[in-house]
Amino acid sequence: MTQAPAPADVARAMFDLLAKRRPGRSICPSEVARSLSPEDWRSLMALVRRVAQEQADAGLLEITQKGRPVSARTAKGPIRLALPARFDGSAPTAETPDA
Repeated sequence: MTQAPAPADVARAMFDLLAKRRPGRSICPSEVARSLSPEDWRSLMALVRRVAQEQADAGLLEITQKGRPVSARTAKGPIRLALPARFDGSAPTAETPDA
């Protein structure tokens, strides 16, 4: 991979994957990274976690670890991403500014 995707592209991929899941189900951040760059996905993990936290800060995403809410900024180890319970299964539009 030559250039990292824009944060808006990461958010869009995140919400696209979540929209394909049943309500209440979560995804792993690595699924987002793999959808963006199957060969070089590991290099995107920090970006995916950062974008996930930005979306969580905006109330559009929940981040959990072992079923408990966490911050992607401080969580060590695997985390999961899910739509907040208030969403009825339709993914919100990601309005993440490019940074």
